[in-house]
Amino acid sequence: MPFAVDREVPGLIVKFGDYPLHHGGVGAIRSLGRLGVPMYAITEDRYTPAAASRYLYRAFPWRTTGAEPPERLVDGLVRAAKRIGRPAVMIPTDEEAAVLIAEHQGPLADAGYLFPPVEAALPRRLASKQGLHELCAEHGIPSPAAAFPESRADLEEFAAKARFPVVAKNREAFTRRAHPAVAGTTRIATPEGLRDLARDWGERPGVILQEYLPREDAEDWIVHAYFDQDSEPRAMFTGVKVRSWPPHAGMTAHAYVVDNPELLDLAARFIKQIGFTGIIDLDLRFDRRDGLYKLLDFNPRMGAQFRLFENEAGVDVVRAMHLQLTGRDVPEGEQRAGHRYIVENIDLPALLAYRRSGYTTPHAPSRASGTELAWWAADDPRPFFTMLARFVGPGARHLYQLWRTNRRGGTTGTSV
Repeated sequence: MPFAVDREVPGLIVKFGDYPLHHGGVGAIRSLGRLGVPMYAITEDRYTPAAASRYLYRAFPWRTTGAEPPERLVDGLVRAAKRIGRPAVMIPTDEEAAVLIAEHQGPLADAGYLFPPVEAALPRRLASKQGLHELCAEHGIPSPAAAFPESRADLEEFAAKARFPVVAKNREAFTRRAHPAVAGTTRIATPEGLRDLARDWGERPGVILQEYLPREDAEDWIVHAYFDQDSEPRAMFTGVKVRSWPPHAGMTAHAYVVDNPELLDLAARFIKQIGFTGIIDLDLRFDRRDGLYKLLDFNPRMGAQFRLFENEAGVDVVRAMHLQLTGRDVPEGEQRAGHRYIVENIDLPALLAYRRSGYTTPHAPSRASGTELAWWAADDPRPFFTMLARFVGPGARHLYQLWRTNRRGGTTGTSV
């Protein structure tokens, strides 16, 4: 490795909510742990895949929903800092954690934590589907057409005029945990399907209804990057999704690193305009009908599939953040074009679904230059077996949820 990290500064995986099978957290523990950085993690219990990693120095079992009062979550993080006993880099793995850190920088910095000094209100606005849509419009960034119903009357008006199918998403971070309108990104095929789902949404629907970009006319791209305090990229990568689960609307199951200078320029320009600092995970859909990359989601934190991306110097976005926050140079290098990433437990069902649909990704290389598996690692096998042991129950519940949503007129996905 052509660089050395500060091994005196640990990393802490910060996550809120009950999703123990999170390969992104395991990837971050391995990424810094392999360099000798002591790693800590907030986990649901002591038997999660992250807690099983040989590279985790200590787990802090703390079961949360993500809907607790912010003061309670901050107090828990302050207590964790006291147990760590020295400055530590915070690595959020969900929007709730990223927003909380940004909005409570004072007490967290006083506790000894290190994190990018982002404008306090910005991550919440980016994590909000409505906030992101407004920012895109303000800065000339293409995004799908969207509506934000405030009442049942608005929903009825939308159902009568909209072109279906449409996509429904929870509008805000935090409220998606406390009062989710949909389980995840949900494709709604008909006005009747929308009305059926809306029965559970109450008088003020917490959803965004978005233009559906047909999969036969589109291609899914991702951008991962780390930006410093001047909103300059220290590490930046582009890739294309081959499969996601649930299909076309969920978590990345299979992806490739593919060079895309146009996308790099678009993302860097947007970040500079809004003044963001920190790790980003962007989901964009290339619309072949008009030749535009349309920004679907802006995750102001590490993405679950970040280990797809590493430059020739061995830097990924988590390593870049740790290096920069500890005052070290971030080595530059070209991304590993043609490298692929596979999430073992969801790629097989995704493969079967995509074969039935006939969907292809023209920009994906015909042969991978290398493969990164989300769960299996020869030097750290226990997270893989822990995942297998815990996957059966949640997997069955997830399939039931998909079946129930499909019966009611929608197709559900998630993005973490």
